[in-house]
Amino acid sequence: MSPRKPPALLLDAALVGVALADVWTHVDFEERPAMACALLATLALALRRRLPLVTFVLTLPAALVSDAVLATAVALYTLSSLSRHRILLAGCALTFAASDFLPWPWWSWGTSEFAQPDTLFHLGYTLATAAAPVFLGQLVQTRRELALRLADISQAREHERLLTAQSVLAKERAQLAREMHDVVSHQVSLIAVQAGALQVAGRDAETREAAATIRELSVQTLDELRHMVSVLRASGSRPTELTPQPSLADLEQLVGASGIEAKLETDLAEDLPPTVQRAVYRTVQEALTNVRKHAPGATTTVRIHHRDGSIRTTITNTAPTRLALALPSAHHGLAGLRQRAELLGGTVTSGPTSHGGYELRLELPVEQIR
Repeated sequence: MSPRKPPALLLDAALVGVALADVWTHVDFEERPAMACALLATLALALRRRLPLVTFVLTLPAALVSDAVLATAVALYTLSSLSRHRILLAGCALTFAASDFLPWPWWSWGTSEFAQPDTLFHLGYTLATAAAPVFLGQLVQTRRELALRLADISQAREHERLLTAQSVLAKERAQLAREMHDVVSHQVSLIAVQAGALQVAGRDAETREAAATIRELSVQTLDELRHMVSVLRASGSRPTELTPQPSLADLEQLVGASGIEAKLETDLAEDLPPTVQRAVYRTVQEALTNVRKHAPGATTTVRIHHRDGSIRTTITNTAPTRLALALPSAHHGLAGLRQRAELLGGTVTSGPTSHGGYELRLELPVEQIR
C-alpha cells in the first residue's frame, strides 16, 4: 500500500515557508530591491501548479540579484514535471544558471575574474544546481505516466478477464441448451405423445382426465423448455426477453391445472409489486408440484391474505391416500423459494402437520418492498 500524499495546499504552504526561510538567510533586509524580488519569487510559488512558466519567470529576478535561489529551483522543478518541451526546459535551466552565476550588476565583474579556478568551479556547481530540478521533474513526470499506463494495462486485463469469463459462460450455456433440447425436450415430447394416446384409448373417464392433465402439463413444460433453450442460445449475442412473468391473475389457472383437488382462498389485490406476485406464484407452484409428487390423492388448500403490511401465503395438504412413486428430486425447490423470499425480506417455513399432511408458509413484508 503506497503512502498517502500530503494535500497540495499544505505542500505549497510548506514550500512558501521554506522559501521565506531561504530569503531570511541569504538576503539582507536593507537591500530593498533584492528583498522585493525575493519576496515576489516566494509568493509566486502559489501559482506554480496552474501557471508554471509564469511562476518561473517571476522567480528569475531573485536568482539574479540575490543568493535566494530556492524559489527559482522549485519553480523550475514544477515546470519540468508538467512540461514535455525539452528545448524550453533546457533554455530555462541555462537561464537559471546564468542568473545565478553572473553577479549583479553585471558590469561590476571583470573579465579577469572569469579565468580564476574558483570561478570555473562555481560555474560547474551552478550548472549542476540548474540541471538537478529539470532531471528530477522529468523523472517524476515519467513515473506519473508509467503509473497511468500500468493502471490502463490493469483495466485492460480485467476487461479481458471478464470477456473470457463471459465467453466460457456462453459456451457452457450453449452446451446446456443442446442437452436440454436433445434430451429433456425429447423426453417431454414423448410423455405428451403417450399421454395423448392414453387420453384417446382410455377406458374410463378418470383415466382419460388424468391423461389429459398429463398431456397439458407436458405441452406447457415443453413450451417453457423451448423458450429457455432459445434464451440460453441467445446469451452472449443479444438480449432476449423472457416470457411474461406470472402474476396473481394466473393463480386460479395454476390451481385448476394442477391435476390435484385444490381450493384457492385469496383476498389480494392485483396491484402488488411484480416481485411479490412472482414470489407468491412460484411458491404456490412449487407446493402444488410437491403435493403431486409426494402426496398423491391428497387435497390441498391455498390461502393467500394481506394482513398487517405482510402477505401470508399458506399451502396445506392432507395426508396422501395412495403410495407415492419414487421420483428423482434434487431438493432445490424449497431452497430456491427461501432464497427468493430472503431477497424480498421475507421468510419461507415448511413442515408436517399433526394430521399427517404438510404445510408450506410464505410471509413477505409488502410495505418494505414498495
